[in-house]
Amino acid sequence: MKKILLFIASFLMLMLLCIYAFVFIQTRPLNKADDRDVRVEIPSGMSVTQISKLLKEEKLIKNARLFYFSVRFPALNSFLFFKEPASSGLVLKSGIYRLKPSMDFSEIQKELSSGQQEFIVISLPEGLTISKIAAILENNKICSAYDFISFCHDTSSDIFSDFKISGESLEGYLFPDTYYFTSGMSAQAAARIMVENFFEKIKEVDGLAEKSPSELFEILTLASIVEREYRIADEAPLIASVFKNRIRRNIGLYSCATVEYIITEIQGKPHPKRILLDDLKIDNPYNTYKWAGLTPGPISNPGLIALDAAANTPKTDYYFFQIADQGAGRHVFSTTFEQHKVNHNLYTKD
Repeated sequence: MKKILLFIASFLMLMLLCIYAFVFIQTRPLNKADDRDVRVEIPSGMSVTQISKLLKEEKLIKNARLFYFSVRFPALNSFLFFKEPASSGLVLKSGIYRLKPSMDFSEIQKELSSGQQEFIVISLPEGLTISKIAAILENNKICSAYDFISFCHDTSSDIFSDFKISGESLEGYLFPDTYYFTSGMSAQAAARIMVENFFEKIKEVDGLAEKSPSELFEILTLASIVEREYRIADEAPLIASVFKNRIRRNIGLYSCATVEYIITEIQGKPHPKRILLDDLKIDNPYNTYKWAGLTPGPISNPGLIALDAAANTPKTDYYFFQIADQGAGRHVFSTTFEQHKVNHNLYTKD
């Protein structure tokens, strides 16, 4: 009888060892020598079962069912990897991750539960509009262009009150910079990151952060026009001075950039190859050829050079500027219209 019991016990022990060996092998890296990155996207709401199958399809694990059980029952991980079980279990988070076939179950689960996901790097240059930024975000699968544009024009959202933003949109407040976004994030989150960056960056411009919301809005509107007009950094303050002098004398700014804004952003037409005489007659408050003073709001999202030029504008006697070197983007500045006509004749090419 003792021999039978001993045999049964030995058999059961052998079976347990075989099961343990099988499970242990199944949870080891698929290929210890394969250190390449595999991009894995875990959408929001994906179940552990679906995640397990996805990892198997991507050839990152050997056994999807075992992966599922090791997530659902932390004690199994403790038994297999000799680690303390998570007190509240494992929570796999949505996002985009870089995983390797050389990782075992424990390492993959640690990565997916960390939230340390892959970022999408986006560089937004100076002078873009809300719609152009929205298109870039959508093309990079960060958020819907429609959602982003809608949010940026929703003055009832908290972001307008939180930052005391004047105007009817976030145009101008989306600071041009390099950002690290994640796929599928909300339009609200993406916009807030840019706006928060704007209010942080303007601290670098002398006196700008201390301005009242209305003063900041006015400076921002001027900066957005300067941004679309200057090409050489040291000319931005001079262009700003021309515009301020014209505003004081109630003279139209005559900025082609404002007409382009009407055509592309308000009328929704393609960017014109050139501004025509008929375009200068468009009856719209953003048309600085038809109306004197600043536009009702920003026409672009300016960078620090344009913001500093608009906030700390030098005093000059200039009322006109004319392109002098198309290739280099250099302008010539003049005080009188007679000088401007001479410059125009000198530098205008057929």
